Amino acid sequence: MTHQGLRSAGWLLGLPGLGLIWVGATLYAAPDIAARIAAAVREAGGLMTEADLSAYRPVIRQPVRGSYRGYEVVSMPPPSSGGVHLIEILNILEGFDLAAMGAGSAAAIHTLAEAMKPAYADRATWLGDPDRVRVPVQGLTAKPYAATLRRAIDPDRARPADSIAAGDPPPPEPDQTTHDSVVDAAGNAVANTCTLNFSYGVGLVAEGTGVLLDNEMDDFSAKAGTQNPYGLVGGDANAVAPGARPLSSMTPTFLFRDGQLTLVTGSPGGSRIITTVLAVIVNLVDFRMNLAEAVAAPRIHHQWKPDVLRVEQGLSPDTLALLRARGHDVRVGANSGSANSILRSGGLLAGAADPRQRDTLAEEY
Repeated sequence: MTHQGLRSAGWLLGLPGLGLIWVGATLYAAPDIAARIAAAVREAGGLMTEADLSAYRPVIRQPVRGSYRGYEVVSMPPPSSGGVHLIEILNILEGFDLAAMGAGSAAAIHTLAEAMKPAYADRATWLGDPDRVRVPVQGLTAKPYAATLRRAIDPDRARPADSIAAGDPPPPEPDQTTHDSVVDAAGNAVANTCTLNFSYGVGLVAEGTGVLLDNEMDDFSAKAGTQNPYGLVGGDANAVAPGARPLSSMTPTFLFRDGQLTLVTGSPGGSRIITTVLAVIVNLVDFRMNLAEAVAAPRIHHQWKPDVLRVEQGLSPDTLALLRARGHDVRVGANSGSANSILRSGGLLAGAADPRQRDTLAEEY
């Protein structure tokens, strides 16, 4: 039976045009899929050829690594900015006693926001595709560099964004989004973040392919010093160029303690991904929250420019007043991210689905 064109449960839907075939160990799509995708882009006014698709190759890169209060942090390298600036911010925070300040206190939030600002200033200047620009990963993630940035933080007063410039890290030595966190019984783990950029990407499916096209071109800097739709300022290191890969904020992350996997996390959220993952780590390590609390606790975000401290609902009016008294332009608004995470402790696994987003799930299999 059908109702207004809808088939009943159990009806088999056949879409042979979207079929995939195995030849030995290789998976092939329809032979004209590249032509269809390129044609769909051109018909929509874009620029793409079959050669662009055939020339694209995935690149396997070494993750960026850091440490935070006895934990090893392993995260995504450039051309994502996520891992580099997550570790940069954690390095700055390591010099503060956040636990003594208290979770959700004005002092802790002020410190977190002031640590975020210089990292996002560095992002605007230094980060881009490492295949075409030299990204000073080791310098940006170095403890001495963080100590220099830490000394500029005033515990009682917010620094205006215009007074903060990108730092000068040591030079490198002669590298609508979804996230899944997975751990199996053998301890193998996956932190996978996949981005379309905007909701439904560019809103275009190449006919007969089932391929939804993203709009990651927006993640390039169209002009140095200008803001993209997320308010992020870009620089020449992230300029549009043939074959270049755009900068992103994806931050799929592992946390290790004494060589053993402790945490798998990550999030969607555009420019707020980095600070969402930061919040989960700080809540677990500094504020001793359990995983569900660490994921659900109200989050804050500051990305240098615009010079605004964005906070979620849930902070007390007194805390907001204290932050404004320190000079922060506080805006209470939309939720930040969806940090679906897994914690491994004592041989047991605990999963937390972020309550901010519908249809998130923590499931044992």
